[in-house]
Amino acid sequence: MKVVISAGHSSKCRGMSSEWLDEVDEARKVVTAVGDNLREAGVDVVTYWDDVSTTQDENLKRICDFHNAAFHGAGHDLDVSVHFNASNGQGHGCEVFYYKGSSEGLEYADEIVDAICQASGLTNRGPKVPDGGLYFLSHTAETAVLIEVCFGDNEQDTIIYYDEFDNICEAIDRAIVKVGGDGDIEPPEPPDPDEPDDDVLFTTKGTCSYFGGPDDTGVSPAEGLAFIYEVDEAPWLFLPKQPPGTSGLARRLDPGVFYVACRFDYETTSKNMLAGSGKMALVTAKKTGISRLAFPADWGPNQNTGRVCDLSPGLMDNLGIETDDEVTVVYPYP
Repeated sequence: MKVVISAGHSSKCRGMSSEWLDEVDEARKVVTAVGDNLREAGVDVVTYWDDVSTTQDENLKRICDFHNAAFHGAGHDLDVSVHFNASNGQGHGCEVFYYKGSSEGLEYADEIVDAICQASGLTNRGPKVPDGGLYFLSHTAETAVLIEVCFGDNEQDTIIYYDEFDNICEAIDRAIVKVGGDGDIEPPEPPDPDEPDDDVLFTTKGTCSYFGGPDDTGVSPAEGLAFIYEVDEAPWLFLPKQPPGTSGLARRLDPGVFYVACRFDYETTSKNMLAGSGKMALVTAKKTGISRLAFPADWGPNQNTGRVCDLSPGLMDNLGIETDDEVTVVYPYP
């Protein structure tokens, strides 16, 4: 099972905020926790939030573009967007929206809202088709649901949310697995680079560093990428605009997206495969034991560095590691 889950709104174009709760901050916490829970259940998960968009229209499009491009557009089972509601302090409870006419969306929405409310005690407002539609539901290619966890401007709702945070997040992942899996999925074991699976074409293990994005002065302002030549070839990897004073794709990479550069063997993993096969790499941090899926983005680092890979700043932060910590990279992840 493959799931893409994102937090609503952007750090620069924020959603609801009250004296008790900030939607952007809390949605990201839920996404992180649910993503971790799903991975432990053996589900392939890509998580995302937007630190770039400055308008609502840009934010909605960017989030949907990411969902549709996740797993390189090769298809997945479910898109999930996490939000918090607001209604002048009067509304209360949890509701989950789904796309009109989607029986599978209804099944997910119904199971998720029931699970959240049973686990937390929040009022069950049920699965709903939104009046007038919602951009996320109508512009994602796969089955999609939008979770309004609770009303962030209702004091009692927020008390329940904070007290029952772990139960709420566990309820979401249990509901997703119940509908989309067999209910008995075991956590995945990262393949051992010394004993690779037959489906694994490339493995490496060693120390890492970071690369890419406007702040990476270790690459020149004009430096490109090894097998991606235009933004349109992989728009999910890049910032909407070229950073001032730069012209190369390396500095335009979005540092919040999970990507990886390794010294790939083009004889077994060709440039075309790395750029557009729909396969991702599994990166596992030795120090924390955390594993994350990442997009192949470049070839490197230089062998003289002694390191085996470069990671996006966002991926390193999510893995809980720093430069010269040890990781394992497996590509493609079966």
